[in-house]
Amino acid sequence: MPSPRMTLSGVVLDSPDARELAAFYQRLLGWPVTQDEPGWMKLSSPDGGAGLSFQTEPVYRRPTWPSDPTAQQMMIHLDIKVDDLELAGRHALAAGAVLADYQPQPDVRVYLDPAGHPFCLFLH
Repeated sequence: MPSPRMTLSGVVLDSPDARELAAFYQRLLGWPVTQDEPGWMKLSSPDGGAGLSFQTEPVYRRPTWPSDPTAQQMMIHLDIKVDDLELAGRHALAAGAVLADYQPQPDVRVYLDPAGHPFCLFLH
């Protein structure tokens, strides 16, 4: 049976406030807003490829990093390539991220966005 053509158009992050989380990632990535609806925002990469969307989830629970079997588990994290880890880290903090207490690798920095989703900055 032939496979249908499928293209990943984006990743959706739930949060208690889609607009707030989208504003954070717009500051972090510099991507434009391409969709703005009640409870839904989308940013699109200027380089093409998958976008990043945000959905308001009224019963959202923050994930825990690192994982804890008694708390909400992380379901997804974003990996973001950077050319200067220290500069990108300062930029992430200025945009509103928090440096995670637990750092598993010396050449990767784990940050938390305002909704608690972990994201990793790493050198390319």
